[in-house]
Amino acid sequence: MNNLKVSIAGLGIAAAMLTACTSEHQTAVTASGLNPAAFDSVINGKKTALYTLTNKSGMEVCITNFGGRVVSIVVPDKDGNPTDVVLGYDNLAQYADTVNSPSDFGSSVGRYANRINKGRLTVEGKEYQLPQNNFGHCLHGGPSGWMYQVYDAEQPNDSTLKLTIVSPDGDNGFPGTVTATTTYTLSNNNTLDISFDATTDKETVINMTNHSYFNLNGDPSTEGMDMVLYINADNYTPADSTYMTTGEISPVEGTPMDFRTPRALEQTVNDTTFEQIRNASGYDHNWCLNTYKDGKGDDKTVAASLYSPKTGIFLEMFTNEPGVQVYTGNFQGTGVSCKHGVKYPKHVSVCLESQKYPDSPNKKDWPSPYLKPGEKYHSHVAYKFSVK
Repeated sequence: MNNLKVSIAGLGIAAAMLTACTSEHQTAVTASGLNPAAFDSVINGKKTALYTLTNKSGMEVCITNFGGRVVSIVVPDKDGNPTDVVLGYDNLAQYADTVNSPSDFGSSVGRYANRINKGRLTVEGKEYQLPQNNFGHCLHGGPSGWMYQVYDAEQPNDSTLKLTIVSPDGDNGFPGTVTATTTYTLSNNNTLDISFDATTDKETVINMTNHSYFNLNGDPSTEGMDMVLYINADNYTPADSTYMTTGEISPVEGTPMDFRTPRALEQTVNDTTFEQIRNASGYDHNWCLNTYKDGKGDDKTVAASLYSPKTGIFLEMFTNEPGVQVYTGNFQGTGVSCKHGVKYPKHVSVCLESQKYPDSPNKKDWPSPYLKPGEKYHSHVAYKFSVK
């Protein structure tokens, strides 16, 4: 969604606290070729590990409790070949190194995904100044947001992983002590179901999401803009040159933002005659989903989909949230060696991030991200894989 080199370079907070330890729960190399021992460590006094979810249909999902990150998703392609469809690293050290390999790959983002304008937040009449870690705005909860924290992990069975984090009052400037969970569930119909839940002891804002980078082609060494995108949305929220929403809600009709009929991203991703694409060097925008009406989201109807003509892999996204941020890897191409030594080029992947609209705390007419004591935050997104 962003230039993370701008966002968090120079911190190195997690990497400085990283030490090795021995695996206690998993030793075999995964179907995606990951060595679990490469994720066993201690960061800020808490153990990290790699957890593997499997089902009866040949799907595997690997997750680390560092940042609640999805590290790999293996699904069969049209010929039955197991294919890893997300970007990432194959070791914890790179995930934790915010200087040399900053990323939000696969992360469980909180407390507030996306941007808050100039880091300014008002809660119960009190103004809070949040970190301005991305083009003058607060991005993804600040430079030490939840994607760089260690979640407590509980894996009750082969298909479920529950991750819990307690974020103290004042964490990156946000008010309230928040207890949040991310629950990953893998079903036998090849759906990765993700539930985000949270409570607070003081009014605050919450907007959690999963930040997986999808490449369904099976080859992340080359551009992926031949993938076919569908977005169930008549409108989107324009952004300025600092990636901040302007407050407008504009129709997609007659613009490169119209994906109501599925089409290859390569048709318009480089259309710099359109200001929004020129500003972002591709797509990095929020769409207002048609599946959200009268304050309620329909998570039984497809919100967005992605398809690879090369592999036949088809991804459908479902959510109860009002928006989806579509990001086309505009800041990839850094030359960093990633999973299995691959260097990802620009426009290699697509993120489909369920969310409240960016900067919702400062746009009073948009769906509210505020959470009060006694209330329960619940956000749901599901990624269903098949072939066609």
